[in-house]
Amino acid sequence: MGETRYEAEKFTVERREVPLRSGGTRPRDVVVTRDAVVVIPILPDGRILLIENRRPLVEATLLEAPAGTIDPGEDPAACAARELEEETGWAAGRVEPLGAFHSSPGLITETIHAFLARDLTEGERALTETESIELRPTAPEALPDLVRDGKLRDAKTLAALHLLEHHAEEA
Repeated sequence: MGETRYEAEKFTVERREVPLRSGGTRPRDVVVTRDAVVVIPILPDGRILLIENRRPLVEATLLEAPAGTIDPGEDPAACAARELEEETGWAAGRVEPLGAFHSSPGLITETIHAFLARDLTEGERALTETESIELRPTAPEALPDLVRDGKLRDAKTLAALHLLEHHAEEA
């Protein structure tokens, strides 16, 4: 832990000493935040349930997988199931880990845990006031074109889909 330089609702900025190859250290500011989840839901018909999510901070509506921040003390798999249901209205019968990755390890402490959601049943969404989300069921074979055409450019979704490819190869 380091010296807190700035504290916000969802993150803090800390000054930490980073080791140098020469043996010394130098100060570096790092964004400290809670970890998150991303979920790849497979609908009963085999399509992947993506969402169009309005992202005012990047002035765009992005095609993404459902995702969210893990609450303190919450199990990542439980968070994945919760976020899936809140954002899409679909509940998962099974949530399987795909892996985890760091979103930007040179700047932020966040680890994102990726999950595959299967055996879905439809229910009701519970969007927060700041969420503007539309459901976009997507055929798996359409994904390469969406990536190539720049229509799918959310990093956490791209990483989770990559993990899914390797997960499917092992199954």
